[in-house]
Amino acid sequence: MTNLANVAVRNLRIELGANTVIEDLDLDVRAGEFVVLLGPSGCGKSTLLHSIAGLIDVTDGSIEIGGEDMTWADPKDRGVALVFQSYALYPTMNVERNMSFALRINGTPKPEIERRVKRAADMLQLGPLLARKPAQLSGGQRQRVAIGRALVREADVFLFDEPLSNLDAKLRTELRRELKQLHQQLGATMIYVTHDQVEAMTLATRMAVMKGGVIQQFGTPAEVYARPENLFVATFLGTPPMNLLRGTLAADEGKLWFRGPQLSVDVTNYAFKGAPDLTRPCMLGVRPEDVRAGVPGGALQGHVTLVEPMGNHRVLWLDYHGVQIAAIDQDKTPLAGGAPVPFEIDVQHVSLFDEASGERL
Repeated sequence: MTNLANVAVRNLRIELGANTVIEDLDLDVRAGEFVVLLGPSGCGKSTLLHSIAGLIDVTDGSIEIGGEDMTWADPKDRGVALVFQSYALYPTMNVERNMSFALRINGTPKPEIERRVKRAADMLQLGPLLARKPAQLSGGQRQRVAIGRALVREADVFLFDEPLSNLDAKLRTELRRELKQLHQQLGATMIYVTHDQVEAMTLATRMAVMKGGVIQQFGTPAEVYARPENLFVATFLGTPPMNLLRGTLAADEGKLWFRGPQLSVDVTNYAFKGAPDLTRPCMLGVRPEDVRAGVPGGALQGHVTLVEPMGNHRVLWLDYHGVQIAAIDQDKTPLAGGAPVPFEIDVQHVSLFDEASGERL
């Protein structure tokens, strides 16, 4: 059976040639968690995953798995199983032999191999396909085999390096659901790398948003989405991303206001991290779903520049004094370009950032 192990990364530094890819990084993955490393290409997320797997040597720092120092341990001794972006299946072997290859090489008894392969095949609905070769499988089935090959190892930690990125949208959705159900069945520790925010939001128990080899924010998907720690997280997460308006803070008649272009928003009840600085320019962030378009008598008014139908909702792009504001709208009333649309901002769900540093206020 799969054991549960935590992963602790401390002061990690990784240099590849003359480039520092990861700088002084800490990460704590609890036993049984599904942690997603999310970020744009080149942010260091795959490098971090491969260092945990032992495929990349670290320059400085330490990596513990299950409470044991594995910084310089061989990959085979770390108790991890890695699923790559490419299937990397042996074309001359059938599904059963692809899944059991590592076990056979290690001399695992045949009855134990059969038990593990059957268990993984049942979980991944591969039972009827065990006799087929990779060329006879669809892309989604091949990726299931690659996942099954990792599962039969019954590792302490499962690592996934963008395993769904080569699949079409429908298959990605199906396998994403299956991966989440698999985690619920196994309760195993899993670390998953992706640049797809939908995968991160739906799969993760906690997610680490990365940029330039640095973790910008680490928390539950709900926390990271609702309270982004900086402008990068605010704009990277969300489709469309968070709307941003430049302005300043002002105290007036016992209340605190954000003052922007033709705009005043009461932020008296905003949970500031410290005493608000009224001298520094700041930015107001509001998610598109918190912009209430078409509200009769709305205090603000924009003009339609674009309508994006999305099936069960639409995205309205409104010009507001030269700033483009996205609003998620459920109304189906046709709107022409340039049409005036009154709107309001839900002040209970706004974010404020220091314009210079980009940090959350």
